[in-house]
Amino acid sequence: MNVKQILADQGFRFNKQFGQNFITDTNLLQAMVQDAGVTESDTVLEIGAGAGTLTRALAQTARRVVAFEIDRNLMPVLDRTLQGLDGKVEVVLRDIMQVGDTELDAILDGSYKVVANLPYYITTPILMRFLERRNKPLSATVMIQKEVAQRLVAPPACADYGVITLAIALEGDARVMRQVPRQMFCPQPNVDSAIVRIDLHDRYADADKAAVKRAVTAGFAMRRKTLANNLIHAYRLPRERIERILQDLGLSATVRGETLDLQTYLALSARLAQAQSE
Repeated sequence: MNVKQILADQGFRFNKQFGQNFITDTNLLQAMVQDAGVTESDTVLEIGAGAGTLTRALAQTARRVVAFEIDRNLMPVLDRTLQGLDGKVEVVLRDIMQVGDTELDAILDGSYKVVANLPYYITTPILMRFLERRNKPLSATVMIQKEVAQRLVAPPACADYGVITLAIALEGDARVMRQVPRQMFCPQPNVDSAIVRIDLHDRYADADKAAVKRAVTAGFAMRRKTLANNLIHAYRLPRERIERILQDLGLSATVRGETLDLQTYLALSARLAQAQSE
């Protein structure tokens, strides 16, 4: 299937507003399906059908594919690329961020996996929407900007480690599956990409996640400042109380927020919540 020719035949014009960069390489498409662990019993939610190349690859393995696409101008292209897959693919021409959870659950009708070649500008809102919703996916496998991928899997105390790293870790286990050079896309973007898979877990289901996120946000508020200074500013607690909490956790008064792992933030957030309730 010559996707570039189909796009040309339909007179399709790429829309920069939607961050459209389509995958045309068959081997890469199959690799992404494999990286996502898609099986013949799976329902797959694809966010951004694009030209339908990944949609078609997913449908060749999955039981069902629900593909959301915001650009209605792609419908004639999708009619061509998804020909013969009417029974396995449902294309929804809507902005998925404008679809409520109840309606989305009714469309999916059960457990699902997310697979997407995400526009760079909306990566974080999309990921967090699905990682934090009540009916979470089994996994989310996404093609994203390489630099963003590095942030999702970064270890503590490195430049890429940040709030998003810990927000992801609170909900799932993330790993980079493969690097993807910019030449693999049409049109070619200005950056390289990577495929990241996040397997969701309920390891911290009993944690006060709002409290954890508050502590993490405070810890990274100003990287040049110590954790103690950031916490004093965010929680309005006396320095002596903050430093005592850090000491009880085996932390130095001069420790910085970007050196703490998730387990430490879980313990820290509980201590801070207790201190504020006293």
